[in-house]
Amino acid sequence: MTAHQDPSPTGDRREGTRIVHRRYVPYSHAHYAGNLVDGAYGLGLFGDVATELCVRTDGDEGLFASYSDVQFSAPVRAGDVVEVQAVLVRAGARSRLIDFELRVVARGAATPARPGAAEVLDPPITATTARGTVVVPDGPSQAH
Repeated sequence: MTAHQDPSPTGDRREGTRIVHRRYVPYSHAHYAGNLVDGAYGLGLFGDVATELCVRTDGDEGLFASYSDVQFSAPVRAGDVVEVQAVLVRAGARSRLIDFELRVVARGAATPARPGAAEVLDPPITATTARGTVVVPDGPSQAH
């Protein structure tokens, strides 16, 4: 998990804040042939990274209101190591517009001779992107 802040085009110090989580995708999440994982798994990770972003920028977990765009562009499989990123695009009075990206950074490469083999993907595979809105309570930020 990492946090990073890029300069804001509007001057709001919170805009540009970026949170990154990495996670191993367990085989218990495979639902389809080829050990494929459903898209809802990635959306759940987006919710997790959005929660940390709101805690850091607003001192509140926030409530997810909507997605305006979700694109599934590559499969996620059990045994993958994924990286999810949230970037605060715009901070309104109560709403937070966030861009999300899920990348596969490592993938199993099992063979009969090496059943646990895996490889780091360079470059990573972008599997899912989304834009979403999270709402936080009125009032001054409690974040430090």
